[in-house]
Amino acid sequence: MQEYSSQAAYDRGEAVCVIGAGASGLIAVKNLRENGFEVDCYERDTVLGGLWNPQNQHSPLYPNTHLVTSRSQTEIPDFPMPDDWPDYPSAAQMLTYLTAYAKHFGLSEHIWYGSEISTIEPVEGSRFEVIVKPAAGNAARRLRYAAVIIATGHHWAPNLPAYPGQDQYRGTVLHSSQLKDASRLRGKQVLVVGGGNSGVDIACEAAVNAAGCVHSVRRDSWHLPKYLGGEPADYALARLGSRPKFLRRFLTDRILKGPGRLAARMGIDVPDHGPTGEEPVRNGRYLEHVGDGSIRRRGEVARFDGYDVSFADGTEMRPDLVVLATGYRPKITCAPPGLLGVDGDSPYPKLLARMFSPRLETLAVAGLVEPGVGVLPIVHWQTHAIAHWLHVRKGDPERAANFRRQVVSESGQYEIEPSGASPRHQLAVDAEAYLASLGRIIDTLEQEPAK
Repeated sequence: MQEYSSQAAYDRGEAVCVIGAGASGLIAVKNLRENGFEVDCYERDTVLGGLWNPQNQHSPLYPNTHLVTSRSQTEIPDFPMPDDWPDYPSAAQMLTYLTAYAKHFGLSEHIWYGSEISTIEPVEGSRFEVIVKPAAGNAARRLRYAAVIIATGHHWAPNLPAYPGQDQYRGTVLHSSQLKDASRLRGKQVLVVGGGNSGVDIACEAAVNAAGCVHSVRRDSWHLPKYLGGEPADYALARLGSRPKFLRRFLTDRILKGPGRLAARMGIDVPDHGPTGEEPVRNGRYLEHVGDGSIRRRGEVARFDGYDVSFADGTEMRPDLVVLATGYRPKITCAPPGLLGVDGDSPYPKLLARMFSPRLETLAVAGLVEPGVGVLPIVHWQTHAIAHWLHVRKGDPERAANFRRQVVSESGQYEIEPSGASPRHQLAVDAEAYLASLGRIIDTLEQEPAK
């Protein structure tokens, strides 16, 4: 049981508690401050930047991590990245960017580092008592806040598959978040499991560092090059956004025909969903490595046996290293699951508009989406909407009730139809539809109340 001071909670009045000082947390602090709120941000590690900071002991960065979305589609709307940066910045540049963002807006003075939120508890008046556990081992503190925003992201709890015989396997198995250094691949026979962006990236690293690389993929994805027609691919596709949805899908299909033919030549089957149905894999090197034989593709792993691994197609290999690039599952431990709409054993929250608690008006989550484009612009508008909502619910109960009904009615309009059980697609939204919904939400909240 968590121990905490027996003293009464210290009341922070109308201040808002933000949990996490990664990209989403920093954006939340900045936009709440800009909208007039006092903010306390708690970060369990001793550095800012979340997953983009390799000094964060929980960072899941793998070797040579770069953005898979382009600079123009990833930058925060009111803080552009430098014009001389590459189209696809590195993890180190992302950390530089977030550090500059925090400095420019004076965010660090609102962040408590080395402070983990162990529990949030609803109390009367739609407020929360928050138990803060310091890393230094001092007694935990209890504070009271007007609202809580959870901005911890969803790349912290590895999704680990279990294969027959895996418990008795005698080789080395790592999750992608444990890889850290490309030297661990050098000179080895490497098996990479997982067909998402991280699996493809790590397979490409193994292609140039390892003695051999086998890539096990359970189900095929659309492979999108990083450039189309001389432009970053996501920028080129975003320019179709002003067209009707049916025409956008038609043009997208036409644009991706060439990459699709190349993938088919490499033995990659056409997925059972359209190119807009799930987030595509974005890597310009992968198909070349498959084409030159430095990556050998296999189907799903069937079983582990001693030092060997068997695949569903009947082939076998003896890897020196197995890397499970099988993604992550959202894990929010500080809030009771029911407050986030979590049903049964599913770890996936069911939030109104993908950000508001279905149970409590003063609890929200920022950044828990997979939009297929850069997530930072979406978090920027999410946190603006949250800040406006917190103002409206205090001063205009009637408009707040109307807004709540609007959020409920809109919550299903930007969902992507599920096309499989892959965890990385459970948080997917249609980015254009979701941004349009956020725009409507903000417009509603910014309207002057009727006289």
